[in-house]
Amino acid sequence: MLLMTVEGLGPITFYRLLAAHRSASAVLELARSEAGRGQLLRLVGSSAGTDRTPARRPLQIVDGLGAVARDRGAIVDWLESLGLRWLTLDDPDYPARLRLLEVPPPVLFLRGAPDALLATSSIAVVGTRRPTDGGRRTAARIADALARLGSTIVSGLAVGIDGVAHGAAVEAGGRTVAVLGSGHERLFPHAHRRLSERIVATGGALVSELPPAALPTRGTFPRRNRVISGLADATIVVEAAARSGALITAAWALEQGRECFAVPGSIDAPTSVGCLAYLREYPGQVRIVAGIAELIEDLGLTGRAPSRDRPANEHPSSLAPRPAPAAVLATLGRAEAAVAAALLDGSATVDDLARASDLSVATVLGTLTVLELRGLVTGGGGRYRLDGALVAAGPEQRATVASSRQPVLP
Repeated sequence: MLLMTVEGLGPITFYRLLAAHRSASAVLELARSEAGRGQLLRLVGSSAGTDRTPARRPLQIVDGLGAVARDRGAIVDWLESLGLRWLTLDDPDYPARLRLLEVPPPVLFLRGAPDALLATSSIAVVGTRRPTDGGRRTAARIADALARLGSTIVSGLAVGIDGVAHGAAVEAGGRTVAVLGSGHERLFPHAHRRLSERIVATGGALVSELPPAALPTRGTFPRRNRVISGLADATIVVEAAARSGALITAAWALEQGRECFAVPGSIDAPTSVGCLAYLREYPGQVRIVAGIAELIEDLGLTGRAPSRDRPANEHPSSLAPRPAPAAVLATLGRAEAAVAAALLDGSATVDDLARASDLSVATVLGTLTVLELRGLVTGGGGRYRLDGALVAAGPEQRATVASSRQPVLP
């Protein structure tokens, strides 16, 4: 851990030092003598610039190692004063997903709950720093739905889509992990300081492989992005311009063998160029987000895999798999689930629905409008019935809907 508090020392150089000298203690011992410093200088110099960060002068790194060797206790005290924990590859709580990377972060500096990194389901939601209003809404809906299903949302704390995803997960009562492109002491962006506090307070975590005093630079963000995708089972890109950093995260996900999804958009929208390019260039590897319920199915969060075996003469209009009712129900808010349950129970008029769901007439009317816009309810003659994906919900689905019914707060 102490070695990785030296600014400019990246994972590749770290592993080379350990391979040459067998332990971090041996490296620090060498840094205390002139002869040892010469050995380290030659080794660090041969790997400068290989860690996807701007190459620092090898002498600065060796000087940093010497300072750490002299002040071990003070450095530990400093980390603890910042409220930080650290996980190394030798720690049993080190995330298993990151161990699978070709070059895993040697150390993770952490604020918050370490077990947030060990979720059964972990999904990255990333995108541009300059999203459209529609992109913000889509990111919020995705993060909200997945967080409510128990998935941990991973992102990069950047302004734009990242911040929206973190915020939606927090509001949904779920967990979220923010991977920093800076050290904890130099939290970036400053605008998300309050959001970062809420992430920690709600059981999430802030994580960085960089030493606490490290400033954010052009080179630290690609390293950050590989950790975002590495901590997740799948990466979802909501909006991305042609040169968006979110595409770097998507590229890392593909390189790491993780699932990758992209939200399509208008061919005329600059914020959709990156997503459309990836969908075109990586068919079969980058999958389309065709809807929230469909995404939940594609991620395997309903226990059902999408069917791939279709008749050869099937009409193209029927090629999109129909989401299971359970997947659709999982995306409903409390009022929508209560009204859907009442409809399943046989209520049809607004008054009957209000009595059965314990909602006001005004709330029921507003909820029916939302469900109609989503194609889940149709009405006529003052009566309403389920439609679309929910029309398939029979008696076996009643318990699922009823169990999701919760008191709706005013």
